[in-house]
Amino acid sequence: MKIHPRQFLRLAVSWAALLPMAVTVIVAYLGTVLWSLRISFTNSRTFPSDEWIGFAQYVRLFNNDRWMLSLQNLALYGVLFIAACMLIGFLLAVFIDQKVMGEGLFRTVFLYPYAMSFVATGLVWQWMLNPGNGLQQAVRQMGYEDFTFDWIIDQDMVIYTIVIATVWQASGLVMAMLLAGLRGIDEEIWKATRLDGIPTWRVYVSIVLPMIGPSVATVFVLLLTAVVKVFDSVVSMTQGGPGTASEVPAKFIMDHLFGRANIALASAGSIVLLFTVAALVAPILYARSRAARKVASK
Repeated sequence: MKIHPRQFLRLAVSWAALLPMAVTVIVAYLGTVLWSLRISFTNSRTFPSDEWIGFAQYVRLFNNDRWMLSLQNLALYGVLFIAACMLIGFLLAVFIDQKVMGEGLFRTVFLYPYAMSFVATGLVWQWMLNPGNGLQQAVRQMGYEDFTFDWIIDQDMVIYTIVIATVWQASGLVMAMLLAGLRGIDEEIWKATRLDGIPTWRVYVSIVLPMIGPSVATVFVLLLTAVVKVFDSVVSMTQGGPGTASEVPAKFIMDHLFGRANIALASAGSIVLLFTVAALVAPILYARSRAARKVASK
């Protein structure tokens, strides 16, 4: 089959346009993952080393109390963050889907926090939650002298302050994505459910949520990745404190990579996080692709 010079030129331009992304994926992503995996099996400290020690770094990692605490914090934070974002985002999407007056303004207000850097807004949250000059002090000045809200300095409660702040930031994104799914539902479905007298809450639970399942799955994957890489909010609000009460894996990795000059242990931690995310996300992506193939085959 003879290819016309113009067709060949278009094909060459298309491949050339894809080349930078292909190089980025192969070198920047896959290459760095393989490099980190190799380093995690060595005795590297400040600089890379070729001294092979097998799984010793992983043993040290899981014998490290600080790492185990960071995993516990991440699990608690992840469950609360994802659940709260999904619930609040869905309720906001349902609210706006009612075609309320000033819809554009509401969408902008709800989505605006996500566009802001948490390095900046985290400092605001730190000030608001500071018991000496924040919310607690403001309420006490109003006459409620026994009011106490010192979670940010309480080792048992500090992780919840990070949940509150990050849910405030991410709920708008969830709202926007789920609203797009809600707007794709045929109006005839709503008319039919009203004629049948089905309660509104039951329509959302039994009909609407399954129909926007792909949107919900996408939101879940995005929130899950946000949980695993949570770092800036912790650093800007608590620095991992009080003590190590709000420590998370990403901060543990960064501290050992730059502060403690232990790149092998930091690489082992990053590989553990990578495989954890892959184990959680892969089944979701597989189920979505399988469902898409079933729909395409019908």
